Amino acid sequence: MILETGKLDSELLKKIVFGKITYRSDDVKVRPGIGEDCAVMGFGDYDCIMSTDPISSAVNDIGRLAIHITCNDIASNGVQPLGIMLAVMLPVGTTDEDVEMIMTQAGQTADELKVEIIGGHTEITPAVNQPVIVSTAIGKAPEGVSQSGNDMVPGDIIMMTKGIGLEGTGIIACDYEEKLREAKDENGNRILSDEEIEEAKTFLDRVSVVAEGVAAGKIGTHGMHDITEGGILGAVWEMCQIAGVGADVWQKSIHMEPQTEKICKLFDINPLRLISSGAMVIIVPADRKNLMLDAIKAIGVEPFIIGKIMEPSFGIKMDGKEIDPPYADEIYKVVGK
Repeated sequence: MILETGKLDSELLKKIVFGKITYRSDDVKVRPGIGEDCAVMGFGDYDCIMSTDPISSAVNDIGRLAIHITCNDIASNGVQPLGIMLAVMLPVGTTDEDVEMIMTQAGQTADELKVEIIGGHTEITPAVNQPVIVSTAIGKAPEGVSQSGNDMVPGDIIMMTKGIGLEGTGIIACDYEEKLREAKDENGNRILSDEEIEEAKTFLDRVSVVAEGVAAGKIGTHGMHDITEGGILGAVWEMCQIAGVGADVWQKSIHMEPQTEKICKLFDINPLRLISSGAMVIIVPADRKNLMLDAIKAIGVEPFIIGKIMEPSFGIKMDGKEIDPPYADEIYKVVGK
């Protein structure tokens, strides 16, 4: 069977990836699973939180995205990332200026997040036709402090920050700028102005969720998930798999920037399934709802209540319609064509 572009679907992942992992260490507290962003290992009085992610669908901003995306995973456990390692695979024809640009972005972004680049690997290889970076981030927390989606129960509030499609919109605006400038409606008018395109490019400045992850961790959550491939619907579906619960999602409460709406319409993209790093799903115990809203607003981030956790028998639904498991991200309708 030839597989589609993008991450493996959940059933295949469980069957041919997770199902092949047989050895178990007593030091591992959280193992691979659908909806789990991080592994957790016990080190005495502290837990080590680790996550790894590839960046393969962006070119112009790959250096900074490689830092943000994996640090976001650590933050989804309510933990500040400390270190990160980068495996950088570059196509034949790459120049020293290209490498310098990537590492300048990575270095500046790591400095902003106060996370040290502690190692990695860099090579030129014919195995790739555009830059690919695999990053592994590490965090540390006192034993038992790391947040877990296993704690989700019916009645919990589903909250998200910022808006959907931020990363996907930013990637398209940066890597397909000319196409956006040329795009016109049936009356010959431009779909996006120069100002809208420039603002859409800045969405990549908003893809970090470290601040809200750490702030939410201090209040206490029943799990968090940064919204990456599969979009908001994929993120909610995956989270529900962790604790075996249902969800009632309200589409009208899901925030989307005007530029995202226009770009998605132009490329026939479903924004609810578009890669959305920069937005965090936070599962909030009902009695902490107001505390969480205040804590997120206090760091200058807008939170939105978009649904509730339900009994398993309810299913995983948006406006009464069952949410399908994640499939190939909508970004691949544009990237690679």
